[in-house]
Formats: sequence, structure tokens, C-alpha cells
Amino acid sequence: MCGRFTLTTPAAEWAALFELDPVPDFEPRYNIAPTQQVAAVRSRFRAQHEEARSEADGASREFAKLRWGLVPHWAKDPTIGSRMINARSETVAEKPAFREAYRRRRCVIPADGFYEWRKLEGRKQPYYFHRRDD
Repeated sequence: MCGRFTLTTPAAEWAALFELDPVPDFEPRYNIAPTQQVAAVRSRFRAQHEEARSEADGASREFAKLRWGLVPHWAKDPTIGSRMINARSETVAEKPAFREAYRRRRCVIPADGFYEWRKLEGRKQPYYFHRRDD
């Protein structure tokens, strides 16, 4: 994931996509940064053991506002979450900071665009990436 992203699609559209009821209440955002509250979709059911889950449990989803950044269970200072915003897909299951969260506490963070920066003449130029059809 990038360091900044957008969520401008109306809440009703992604509520329909993720089968959320009620429709979440949030305003369009054009510059979401680490440590800010982000919209998330997660399972309502949290089993202690994966074998306890049934097919019906996986279909129940809820909207949540979460703080962007991972604070590992072993961290003494919660501000570490501002630095732990990205995980490499190739190693997320192995790295101590992400391993447990990857196994047990996943969610979907809806986004419809993101920013990447390029250094130009001593300053950073943002570039906005999104689908042409939004």
C-alpha cells in the first residue's frame, strides 16, 4: 500500500458491494494519511480457532473506523504504528511485526485512488493513480 490514498466513492455503493447494513456514515476523503481514522470492512465473527468457523459466519460483515498503522502486541510505544503502515506480501506471514495480525485480524480498507511521489528538482511531485472509470 502507499503512503496516502483516497476514498471518494459514496458509502452506499461500497455498502452494497460488501453487503453492509446499515450503510456507513462517512464523508469523501481525498488525502488519507497514516495514523488517521480509515474506513474498514471486517468480519463480525471472531473465532478463537479457525476450525470453529462456519460458512455462514464469513458472510456477516461490519463497517468500522480504524486507526491506520499497526501497533504490534510487543510494542511498548503505540507511536510505532505511524511507521508500520506497509507490509510486503512476500514476507507478511513471516515478519514478527505482521505475522499474528495477518493470521487472525484481517480487514478490507476500501480505496478508490492512491498517491505516489517522485522527486523533481529538490521537491516531491505527487501523482494520483486511479481507475479511469472511477
